[in-house]
Amino acid sequence: MCAEQITISPIDGSVYVKRDYADKATIDSTLDRARAAQKQWKTSPLAERKALCNKAVDVFVAKKDEIAEEITWQMGRPIRSAAGEVAGLEERARTMIELADEGLATIKLPDKPGFERWIQREPLGVVFVIAPWNYPYLTAINAVMPAILAGNSVILKHSAQTPLCAERFAEAFQAAGLPDGVFQYLHLTHEDTAAIIKEEWIDYVAFTGSVSGGSMVENAAAGRFIGVGLELGGKDPAYVRADADIPHAVDVAMDGAFFNSGQSCCGIERIYVHDLVYDEYLQQAIAWVKHLKLGRSDEQETTLGPVVRASAADFVRKQTQEAIDQGAIAHITTDVFPLDKPGTPYLAPQLLSNVDHSMRLMTEESFGPVVGIQKVSSDEEAIALMNDSDYGLTAAIFTSDIDKGAQLGQQLETGTFFINRCDYLDPGLAWTGVKHSGRGCSLSVLGYEPLTRPKSFHIKTVL
Repeated sequence: MCAEQITISPIDGSVYVKRDYADKATIDSTLDRARAAQKQWKTSPLAERKALCNKAVDVFVAKKDEIAEEITWQMGRPIRSAAGEVAGLEERARTMIELADEGLATIKLPDKPGFERWIQREPLGVVFVIAPWNYPYLTAINAVMPAILAGNSVILKHSAQTPLCAERFAEAFQAAGLPDGVFQYLHLTHEDTAAIIKEEWIDYVAFTGSVSGGSMVENAAAGRFIGVGLELGGKDPAYVRADADIPHAVDVAMDGAFFNSGQSCCGIERIYVHDLVYDEYLQQAIAWVKHLKLGRSDEQETTLGPVVRASAADFVRKQTQEAIDQGAIAHITTDVFPLDKPGTPYLAPQLLSNVDHSMRLMTEESFGPVVGIQKVSSDEEAIALMNDSDYGLTAAIFTSDIDKGAQLGQQLETGTFFINRCDYLDPGLAWTGVKHSGRGCSLSVLGYEPLTRPKSFHIKTVL
């Protein structure tokens, strides 16, 4: 009998989903089907691939209400915002479909007498996608859609917290008429996940998750000479300059910090505010946080749901208390959020001032509803603090001087730079990180490069 994968809902601690882990026979047959299907799929016209992928998106969007409810119960996002993930998936998928012609286009070299020369993009083979629970569809689609469009087959391993997401992908592709074996999923243990990465028929691994998980993937792939895309953690900063629109900077950065209960790799986890506007910003930010409503994710009035599990909440509680013990000032009292109880996933939002980089809260990923606000006296100080991190996924500056903001952005060690917004992926732009935030690239026309290999044709026409 296979071992069982159990999904506990953070809403009420109930068992929401049970699935058997794939056994060796299932894993082997899945790999065989993926390899066989890809050989045929890569010969199909790109126009056919695009049409099938558009149909799959249509099927998916038609079930947005059911999918939103499943997201809510699996990982705890409030039902009022869960459907937004379906809209985000559609935007990213349609964008990658539109960009496929350009991303996969043959490069014709200038004429050279007696020769024809071109470079074409060829699919890699079988792509193994490992997706997390926090944005279960958005993170997966970044690799799944361009991989299939490029002529690869895909095997998806989704988080044990969100197994229904993998099944929903399969339903949509099957209903759209995608050939059998081009997209498949497996419910896997960590050990079997690592073993599959080592399999000779896996040609690329796209992983989204923790730094420790990324290290596991790299170790498993060592010596295989295959591509590995790693989208890892973040400790993303924002800087509010003295000339910023303060109400806008408060609303956008606070939403970036607390949306999805702070469980976003590109969420805002530390804010630096110029001392000329610091007091004004802090008071407005405190008022903003106090208007959040912590509650059950299946209730429409809830704006802040539980974090994914009690252990995650207790980690944030410990990190926050440690900062307070070191001198940080907490501005939110738990009596405003009575559902907050130690040992449960229900965690009150917290905003801390009088923080600095001696505190783990300002340097170590929190992945929860807490943010530190630090006073700075200059642009130079803000940039130095923003770069003082092991991570580099996104960074934001709030300012009315766009030219100056862009100039400061050139100095930031980050994959994506924002002015006057944050916590958003534009699928037309490359999604990438530096330092411990990972390596590789997804989305945009550049997102096709890691999922294909260049093949050069050099033909002598005159003998």
